[in-house]
Amino acid sequence: MKNNNVTIHDISKALEIDSSTVSRALNDSPRVSQKTKDKILSKATELGYQRNSLASKLRTNKTHSIGVIVPRIARQFFSSVIAGVEETAFNAGYDVIICQSMDDYEREKKLMNTMLSNRVDGVLISVSMKTTHYDHFKEYQKQGFPILFFDRPCDLENSTNVIIDDFKISFQATEHLIEQGCKNIVHFAGPQNSELYKRRTNGYKASLTKHNIPIRENYILESTLMKEDGIQMAQQLLELPLVDGVFSSNDISAINAIQTLKDKGIKIPQDIAFVGFSNEAVSAVIEPSLSTIKQPDFEMGKVAASLLFEQINTKANLRINQTMILEPELIIRDSSRRKN
Repeated sequence: MKNNNVTIHDISKALEIDSSTVSRALNDSPRVSQKTKDKILSKATELGYQRNSLASKLRTNKTHSIGVIVPRIARQFFSSVIAGVEETAFNAGYDVIICQSMDDYEREKKLMNTMLSNRVDGVLISVSMKTTHYDHFKEYQKQGFPILFFDRPCDLENSTNVIIDDFKISFQATEHLIEQGCKNIVHFAGPQNSELYKRRTNGYKASLTKHNIPIRENYILESTLMKEDGIQMAQQLLELPLVDGVFSSNDISAINAIQTLKDKGIKIPQDIAFVGFSNEAVSAVIEPSLSTIKQPDFEMGKVAASLLFEQINTKANLRINQTMILEPELIIRDSSRRKN
C-alpha cells in the first residue's frame, strides 16, 4: 500500500482504530495516549502517509507563509534583511515567499496580487522607487491581512514601518565631510517621491544650513542610483565649480563615480571626498575604501518579521499605526578621511 495517496482511513483500517483517533494522534492531541500515538505514527510511516498540508491550511484559514518583496535581492542590504526574516520565520514555523520588484511599480502591483491569490498570512515589503500610489496595498489590507513596510517608509493608513533615522544619519554623514574641510558638497539623491530619499536629502540640507553653507539645487543630482547613474554623475561633477565632497544616497553610485573620477586623474579624497550609504561588501575593499553608513539589516529583518507575526496572531495592529526606528552607524574609511 506504500504510496503518496495513503489516507487517515487507510491507517485506521490497518490498525482497526477509529479514524478520528488516528487524526487526533497525528495532530498530537492530548486526548490520545502516548502508546497509541506511537503505534499510529509507526504505521503511518510504514504505509508512507504524507500529511495533506493544503487541507490543513484550508481548515485553519492560515497558510503559515509570509511574503517578502524587495527591490533587488542582489543588494547586500536586502539579502541580509531576508536572512533575518527567514531565521525568525523558521523559528515561528512559517515559510517565506521572496520576490523582487526591480524597483518597478507595475511589477510590484502584480506581486501584491500574487501574494493575495496565494493567501499569504502577511507581507513584508520595501516599496519600489517608483511607487507613489498605494491602492495595491490597500486591497491586501481589505482582505484582513497585515502588511509591514521596512527600510523605505510608507505613510499608508493602518500600517507599520521598520526603518532607520535617514535624516539624522545623513546629517551626520554630511557634517563629517564638512569637518574634513569640504565646503562644496554634492548630493547624489534618490527619487524625491520616495520618503526615504527625501529624508536623506533633507538631512544633507540641514547639515549645510547648520554650518552656514548655501544650499545649491544644482548640487543635488537626482537619479535611480544605479551603476550607470554613478558614471553619469561623475561627469556632472566635473562641470560643477569647486566640488570637494560627495554624499551619496547609496554605495553603488558612489563607487562607480569614484572609479570614473580616478580614471580622469581626480584624487580621492584629496580632491573630492566621498561618503556612501548601505555598506555594500565591495565598499571595504575598493581603493580607496568607501566611507559609508552601516544599516542594522539583519536586525531589521528579525524585528520586522517578529512584528508581522505578532500582527498575524493577534490582529491587534490592523487599526494602529506604528513606526520602529533602528540605529545606523557611520563608518569612516579612506574615501573621506582628510584629517587625522
